[in-house]
Amino acid sequence: MFTGIILDVGRISEIRRQAEDAYMVFSTRLDTSAWTLGDSIAVDGCCLTITDFPVSGQFEAVLSLETLECTHFGDAGTGQPVNLEPALRAGDALGGHMVSGHVDGIGKVLSVEPVGEHCCMRISIPPELCRYAVVKGSMTINGVSLTVNEVDDESFTVNLIPHTLSHTNLGALQQGHQVNLETDIIGRYVERLLACREPRVC
Repeated sequence: MFTGIILDVGRISEIRRQAEDAYMVFSTRLDTSAWTLGDSIAVDGCCLTITDFPVSGQFEAVLSLETLECTHFGDAGTGQPVNLEPALRAGDALGGHMVSGHVDGIGKVLSVEPVGEHCCMRISIPPELCRYAVVKGSMTINGVSLTVNEVDDESFTVNLIPHTLSHTNLGALQQGHQVNLETDIIGRYVERLLACREPRVC
């Protein structure tokens, strides 16, 4: 479980693609001395399992074909900046919202409009996810917990404050860039529970 509060912007150092998966090495400035094999870390909002530590300041993960198809990592390249957040530990502050690290789909940046020191970004959302975008609700973009401002049938907007622009990779996004999206998991559970009131649906 994660919160959507980014602790470091790392980079993809190496990619080894295979027929059914890909091995990726990520570099980070975070202290990895207490990390162990099998730990979970959100990379651009995608929960990955650490499988190796090639050198100090780097970790490796295996991305399955499902992950490559459902996230922007299918088109990722070396040198690409990525938002990093280690999994929550007991006692950590829940500063954003409850994030599972299970990316629901890929969005695309439609526009980036400066508003003073802030930035208003409009992002497309797949049709099957649009019902989970709620005004003043939460949305995770590349692992960043954000509040939805406006919603229509095909997109939504978020406001990015200067801190977010400078401490995540969202500040480098431009029109046409792809982003990983995770909707608020609470809404999905509510939808499922309501559907199960009809026995045949479950």
